Amino acid sequence: MFTAFARAFQTPDLRKKLLFTLGIIVIYRLGAHIPAPGVDYTKVQQCIDQADSGGLLGLMQMFSGGALLQITIFALGIMPYITASIILQLLTVVIPRLEALKKEGQSGTAKITQYTRYLTVALAVLQGTGLVATARSGALFQNCSVGDQIVADKSVFTTIIMVVTMTAGTAAVMWLGELITDRGIGNGMSILMFISIAATFPGALWAIKESGKLADGWIEFGTVILIGFVMVGLVVFVEQAQRRIPVQYAKRMIGRRSYGGTSTYIPLKVNQAGVIPVIFASSLLYIPALIVQFSNSKAGWATWITDNFVEQNEPYYMVAYFLLIVFFAFFYVAISFNPDEVADNMKKYGGFIPGIRAGRPTAEYLSYVLNRITWPGSLYLALIALVPTMALAGFGGANANFPFGGTSILIIVGVGLETVKQIESQLQQRNYEGFLR
Repeated sequence: MFTAFARAFQTPDLRKKLLFTLGIIVIYRLGAHIPAPGVDYTKVQQCIDQADSGGLLGLMQMFSGGALLQITIFALGIMPYITASIILQLLTVVIPRLEALKKEGQSGTAKITQYTRYLTVALAVLQGTGLVATARSGALFQNCSVGDQIVADKSVFTTIIMVVTMTAGTAAVMWLGELITDRGIGNGMSILMFISIAATFPGALWAIKESGKLADGWIEFGTVILIGFVMVGLVVFVEQAQRRIPVQYAKRMIGRRSYGGTSTYIPLKVNQAGVIPVIFASSLLYIPALIVQFSNSKAGWATWITDNFVEQNEPYYMVAYFLLIVFFAFFYVAISFNPDEVADNMKKYGGFIPGIRAGRPTAEYLSYVLNRITWPGSLYLALIALVPTMALAGFGGANANFPFGGTSILIIVGVGLETVKQIESQLQQRNYEGFLR
C-alpha cells in the first residue's frame, strides 16, 4: 500500500490529484472545529469532558468526526447524505419511476443523484433543527451542569441562523465530496467518511489509556491495539471473500463476425450488505430510548426500557442488536440484488451457468447461493458490531470508548481497500510495460 502511494506521488497527474484530495480534507477538518453562531465554545468543551454519548447520537458523532457534540458549522457531517442515499436506494425498489430512472443508465443516475442532494438538504434542516432544539434545552448533555447554557441566546432568530448555518455546512460537505470524486482520488463521500472516523481514533485510544488501571493504562492500551489489528485482519479477509458463479456466453454469428463464446463469473460477496445493517440496527435500537428521553415518563415500560435498552452492555440490548443486524442483512441483500433481473439479463445476451438452465432455474439457483452466503456474512457483521461491548469487558469503562467498533472498522477497511485499488489501477494505466520491455 505504501509503495503504491510513493509511486503515485512520483507521477505528476496523480500527485496533483492526491494533493487536491489532501487540501479538501484539510478544509473539511477545519470546518469541523469552527463553532456555529450563538454557541458558547467554553461551555461546550466543559460538557464534552463529562459526556457519555451512545446509540444514534454516538453514531452521528462518529460520522461527523467529533463535530456533532461541539456544534460546529459541519456538525451534521455527511450523515444527512448517507441517510438520503439509503432512502433513495430503498425507494428505488418501491417506486416504479425511480426504478425506471435507474435503468436509463448515466442520465437516470444523474437524476437520482439530484434527488439525493435535495433530500440531503431537507434532512439537514430537520436534523439541524433537532440538534439546536436539543442543545437549547440542555438535553444534549444531560449530566452537564451548564448544559442549558450552551446556547445563551434562545431567540427564534438565533435558532434560525444556527439551523441555516448547519444546513449550509452540510451542503458544503456534500460539494467537497463531489469535488474529490471529480478531481481527486477515490469516492469523495467515502473519503470524507473515512477521515471523520479516523479523526476520532487518537482521542479514543488515549482516553482508554487514561482510564486504565493496569500498568498506568498501558495494558488496556496495548490490548486495544492488539484487538484492533486482529479485527482489521478479519475484516479484510471477509470483505475480500466472494463466491464466483461461473457464466458461459454462447458464440453467436452476426454477419461474418463472431460474438460471445467467452467465460466470466458473477462475484457474490460474503458481506453483500456492507455496513448498512449495522447502521439500521443502531438507529432502530435508539428509538425506544429517545421516546423515553423526550416523554419523561416514569411508567413501568419506560423504566424497563431505561434498564435494558440504554446501556449497550445489557443482555437484552445485545440480543436485539444481534438479531436486528442479521435481519437487516437479509433484507438489504434482498432489495439490492435481484436474481430474476440478473437471470433475465443473462438469458437476453446468451449467457448461462454451466449445468443450470437459463431463465427461472438460474434465478432460483442464484437466490439459493445468495441465501447460503448471506448467513455467514450476517453473523460476521453481528459479531464485529458486538466487539465493543464484549471485548475488554474486564477493563471497566474501556469498552465504552473502544475505537475499533464494527461500523468504524468496516468503513475504514472498505474505503482504504477501494482507494488503494483505484490508485494501483491508475498507476497500471500510466506505467504499463507489457510483455516486452
